[in-house]
Amino acid sequence: MTLLWLALAVLLLPALWLLALPLRRASALAKAQRAYEDADRTVEQNLAIYHRRLASLEAARERGEISDARFDEDRLELERSLLEDTETQAKRPLKAAGAGRLMVPITMVLVTVVAFVWYSQQGATGDLALYGAQQDVRQNPQGSPAMMIDRLEEEAARQPENPNVWAALFPLYRDRGQSVKAIDALERLIALEGRQPSLLAQLAQIQFFAANRTLTDKVQSLVDETLDKDPREPTILGMLGIDAFDHGRYEEAIDYWRRAVAGFNNPAAAESLRQGIAVAQSRLGQAGDNQASDSQASDSKNANSQQVGSQQVASAGPGIRVQVSLDERLAERVGPDASVFVVARDVAGERPPLAIVRATVRDLPFTVRLDDNDAMSPMAKLSQVDEARLVVRVSSSGQAEPQAGDLVGEHQAVPVDGENAPVAVIIDRVVEAGSSETGE
Repeated sequence: MTLLWLALAVLLLPALWLLALPLRRASALAKAQRAYEDADRTVEQNLAIYHRRLASLEAARERGEISDARFDEDRLELERSLLEDTETQAKRPLKAAGAGRLMVPITMVLVTVVAFVWYSQQGATGDLALYGAQQDVRQNPQGSPAMMIDRLEEEAARQPENPNVWAALFPLYRDRGQSVKAIDALERLIALEGRQPSLLAQLAQIQFFAANRTLTDKVQSLVDETLDKDPREPTILGMLGIDAFDHGRYEEAIDYWRRAVAGFNNPAAAESLRQGIAVAQSRLGQAGDNQASDSQASDSKNANSQQVGSQQVASAGPGIRVQVSLDERLAERVGPDASVFVVARDVAGERPPLAIVRATVRDLPFTVRLDDNDAMSPMAKLSQVDEARLVVRVSSSGQAEPQAGDLVGEHQAVPVDGENAPVAVIIDRVVEAGSSETGE
């Protein structure tokens, strides 16, 4: 802030110099004006003309060319004309060059005070403080996302009405997987900036992913509101495509993603959607082949073998194959319709989930391949890390957030290479009430 006020002071110097400039020129200007007025002979010339014309009238009267009455009329006209000419030439006495000198410093002080007061009320001092906090962290050798969040939270406490603070905090929370804080920051931003379609779309998207890619009632309400304001909002269309894809509605997913690609200005996001379209087209063709084979097969075991793993399309990109099973000791604790979430996270736990697949207990055991097609966000993918931590959670409630009573299995530091053998993850632990170990 000190630098800001110094910069304002430097900018004020030219303005103050211009204010003082007339005072510096006053003496020379008064001298020149006085010299001009002293040299002015207009009044003398008018008087000389008057006397010549009066003499001419008197001569004409003596010669008998005009009567006395006519002489009096013409002389009166001459005097009236002289009076009019000399009246316009009357000059006020010049004031001293230093007259009003006190008003100049008073004006300079007023300009300075008004400038600083106005900027303190209308200027972007809060944004400057925010920028300074961000620069301090970026230039700090020990700077980290956690440090950036701490500094921005301090700014949020100092200036909670500044939307730029919440706009800066939201992506940091989101990228570190702090969905609750990210949602709160985005809601505060919406409260300050208004219910803009782009902000509503981001809120719907993060709540959708926080609910493990589920269109909850709250998410659906945001979707409806956003599409009502902007039917072509790409973030919403992309999210609806993900939901359709997860539920096997591949034609619908392709349609949503094609429309979303047309609205994205981010080439990386658009390319991610194009890859999703290709996968959806491949799965659509595979679904048709499976239907044809099912119509010819009479053995129901063939249908049962088409579990989550067989639905994964082969991909040349990096990924992890996961073989999921449930410990027999825990089989009676959950029903066949309970949700099974297979999640890949970065080893440090600083990012949102890199990939997630949802199944049910009746699918167990199964083998699934996690890759970039299962990413929750274009900003967090498996291909961006060398190793990932696998977490498998069984939730009877189907809730996105881990809860006491969930069943969990984990595997640490699995290479992401696309050629690895299936990694076995056994669901063998129960999340106890009050435990900090929720698996995610």
